[in-house]
Amino acid sequence: MQTRRDPTTLQYNGLTTHTLGLPADSYFDARNYEHELQRIWYRNWFYVCRSSEMTQPRAFRTVELGSQSLLLVRGDDGVLRGFHNTCRHRGAALCRESEGRLRSGAITCPYHAWTFSLQGALLRTSSKEHAAGFDAAELSLYKIQVRESQGFIFIALTDDPPPFDKAFDPPLSRLQSWPLQDLKVGHVLVKTLMCNWKIFWENFNECLHCPTVHTSLSQLVPIYGRGIVREGDDPNWAQNADNPDPKFRGGLRSGATTWSLDGQLTGVPFPGLSDDDRRRGAVYITSLPSLFMVGHTDYVRTVRLRPLSPESMELRVEYLFSSETLAKPGFDMSNIVTFANTVLAEDAAVCELNQRGLHAAPHVAGVVMPEEYVVLQFHDWVRAELSRV
Repeated sequence: MQTRRDPTTLQYNGLTTHTLGLPADSYFDARNYEHELQRIWYRNWFYVCRSSEMTQPRAFRTVELGSQSLLLVRGDDGVLRGFHNTCRHRGAALCRESEGRLRSGAITCPYHAWTFSLQGALLRTSSKEHAAGFDAAELSLYKIQVRESQGFIFIALTDDPPPFDKAFDPPLSRLQSWPLQDLKVGHVLVKTLMCNWKIFWENFNECLHCPTVHTSLSQLVPIYGRGIVREGDDPNWAQNADNPDPKFRGGLRSGATTWSLDGQLTGVPFPGLSDDDRRRGAVYITSLPSLFMVGHTDYVRTVRLRPLSPESMELRVEYLFSSETLAKPGFDMSNIVTFANTVLAEDAAVCELNQRGLHAAPHVAGVVMPEEYVVLQFHDWVRAELSRV
């Protein structure tokens, strides 16, 4: 029996004051872009890939973030370490390939053959003699922070990034019912978008565009078809407080069980999920500025952002499945992947449309509408990061 909702447990989420967005030129100005790299991207945790992609000793991967080239190496001791991909001799790049496995237990510069241990210490140079004052102990590789958690690899370029457990909203423990550590990468999509990275986050944080842009998604998640994400986004939510229809309550449409073309399970459902999580069909966690991940009933999806220029960015989407799902006879992930990739393609198209219009001379700033309160929260986060000492 459906019980009446307590009116005190839910309030209207929307903005009640007319609010302007970020300055239009912050989405294309080169100096602002460089400032954001320095203050936001180089000082926060950045998601790289799954640990399962770098399991073997001596496995390496290079990462390009802004102007910085970075190198991850798995030591013979099993520890993953990170460095700037820069030789301490004259600054040459140490690794030219994007990923692979080192032939020996050392990192050798391809230019002058300076050799470093997998812990970053300088082992030898190619010079026949060292001048007075030369100290190999002071010429180790430049280290960066590396963190492995739940099968995910993160890096940070600063010595004092924010506490890792504070980097997720809500906390990563929200997905504790999903076996994150053990999931396998079943499919990867990499896509370049011609828009500023902030535009993608703004699009992610609102659903006013959903009825127009995401027809199929709005049918699967009926509340999205109303241009809102949660019950409290509707100023008149109390009028439907007793109505269990997903159009008002949120979650999957009646009869659907996951995000897919037909709304039906394709993989083996995760056994530890609550009834409410199954009803929702999608549980989101964000880690600004680079990642959001979504726990679905039978898979997990990660979406990583990487800035490429003031007006371009890269998306890397990973679809993670249990071993049972990948071994399931006749398993065809296209029911999942095609659906989610279509939604992303729709988002990409409107994000690029948004970018194209921002150069209009009279357009100083956009407007943040009441339902876009999370967009305002994102803007406030950006402002706070840029002003953080």
